[in-house]
Amino acid sequence: MGQCVGNYTLRLAFGVYAHSFKIPGSVSGLAARPALASAMFVIGLGTAVPPNRYTQRECFDAFQTAPLLSTLQPRSRALLRKVLLGVNGIGSRHLALASIAEAFDLNPDTLHARFARHAPALATQAAERALADAICAARDIDALVVSTCTGYLCPGLTSYVAERLSLPADLLTLDLVGQGCGAALPNLRAAEALLAGGGARSVLSVCVEVCSAAPYFDDDPGVLISACLFGDGAGAAVLSREPAGHSRRVEWKTAVSVLKPAHRDQLRFEQRGGLLRNILTVEVPAIAAQAVAEILDQALAQASVSREEIRGWMMHAGGRDVLDALRLKLGLTPEDLRWSSEVLRDHGNMSSPSVYFTLQRALAEGAPAGWWWLCSFGAGFSCHGALLQVE
Repeated sequence: MGQCVGNYTLRLAFGVYAHSFKIPGSVSGLAARPALASAMFVIGLGTAVPPNRYTQRECFDAFQTAPLLSTLQPRSRALLRKVLLGVNGIGSRHLALASIAEAFDLNPDTLHARFARHAPALATQAAERALADAICAARDIDALVVSTCTGYLCPGLTSYVAERLSLPADLLTLDLVGQGCGAALPNLRAAEALLAGGGARSVLSVCVEVCSAAPYFDDDPGVLISACLFGDGAGAAVLSREPAGHSRRVEWKTAVSVLKPAHRDQLRFEQRGGLLRNILTVEVPAIAAQAVAEILDQALAQASVSREEIRGWMMHAGGRDVLDALRLKLGLTPEDLRWSSEVLRDHGNMSSPSVYFTLQRALAEGAPAGWWWLCSFGAGFSCHGALLQVE
């Protein structure tokens, strides 16, 4: 079945995994670290969104009839108009809502039920598509890593996804929670460590966010912009020690992360009245651009690659201002960031799954072979990047 050959017996000894999770570059700072010895290849990708799609105009119109609007100050209403009706890089978003009116029901039990219903379904759909793309059977998956930040389940999402996919009962499951928009790369680095440490031969990586299960509204500009920015979706990848024989060869070569706790309060969730409230400050685009520049230089040095050799730029589609800051800081063109911009336009900021959508789109549109830069960033403040070699 493709590169997923046989059902590998997991080495569950504590020592194996304790060693495996010494992931190079995953802690604060940018000191050089040796790369993991074993190769990792992306052999399948899948994405999923809820069926209902809403334009920014539809979202604005829904605000105008919502009782919530009367509680906002005039300047907040003006901001909503500017963001939803102006040129902000977003045309539409997919949301797990039967109607936009549901977005204004802020009962914590309702929001939890929305997450519990839609997160497993979206994650499973994306995973099924990744397995199909990899020509890989569910029985051949040795480990499942799922990331989210927009809801909480115990047991975690891995329990539900494994059940729906009929994954082996003895597979390793890891639920990663609280890494925000940047979660995709730490998720993939966990897969890299499992493959390198001998704990798995094939790993299924999933990121899923139901941002419509975490709405909040008040007069804070960052809160209101968040309400106009985020969409729902899931992304998945099948990772293997061997390349796929039926599609483009995508090899994960080296990765770097940086953690900047001093900027934690610029981008994070807090809880108020049993609800998640997103903190999003105006400093975020500049912070993100600086962090990406730092880890890019480190990754290029580790791989002995020049910036001019990068043929594809797959950035987290955090927002128009974020992409503009990245473009200016790194000396890129709008064409360099077109795949990220297209994902933002069609889906908004989906948080952690966004980079799966960007990578999938670049592959589908025949992005040129060579070195690619895959990058995510978010709460923490954390920033993660990886160099891929694509043939």
